[in-house]
Amino acid sequence: MKKLLLLCIMIYAQPAWSARPFVTDDARLTTAGSCQLESWTRVYSNSTELWALPACNPTGNLELTVGGGYSMYSDIKDSADYVIQAKTLLKTLETNGWGIGFAIGKVYHPAITPSANQLGNTYAYIPFSASFNDNKVVMHINMGALHDRASNKDKMTWGIGGEFKATSRLMGILEAYGDNQSSPFAQAGVRYSVIPNLFQVDATLGRQLNGVNESQWISFGVRITPDQIF
Repeated sequence: MKKLLLLCIMIYAQPAWSARPFVTDDARLTTAGSCQLESWTRVYSNSTELWALPACNPTGNLELTVGGGYSMYSDIKDSADYVIQAKTLLKTLETNGWGIGFAIGKVYHPAITPSANQLGNTYAYIPFSASFNDNKVVMHINMGALHDRASNKDKMTWGIGGEFKATSRLMGILEAYGDNQSSPFAQAGVRYSVIPNLFQVDATLGRQLNGVNESQWISFGVRITPDQIF
């Protein structure tokens, strides 16, 4: 019951990385005057993560996210992470154009597979996106840094991902990401718009390259993006 209550609080209360199911962020924001909710589960061989990340854009160029994740393990005590993040754009992404932004955030108690989620106690990054062929292909590149308090290490982070439009509602995604001190991660999947511009579902398969079997995961998520709330 306690786990269910925590999950409900996170779902209705959510880091805003990129649009699900990416870890690599995009140079886009939640609709001005509105909020969005991204929620997903990531299943490993010995643990399951539950995430909920609500984000709001009250001013038009400032996206604020407050959320968290909860992980249930088969052999150790469960743990939770809490995230706050602010993101702004320096240039808006346009069709057949490019955009760039800046984001900074902080994670409290980063215990849930930190590397796979690009987590550190404090982090910042620059998201760059480019649109090709009338948005049929959109590429995203991230460069950033994070500080891990547990190991007292600073890491350079990176990510590259692509959205590939198959139909008006179906999109394929592929990405690789990591840092300068460990093997990179990669995942591939699909995103489907159940209600265009409002409700989407997604699924991915991922793993750490050159990693052990325990680093493999499957994830399922939802994203709700109402046009205007306030």
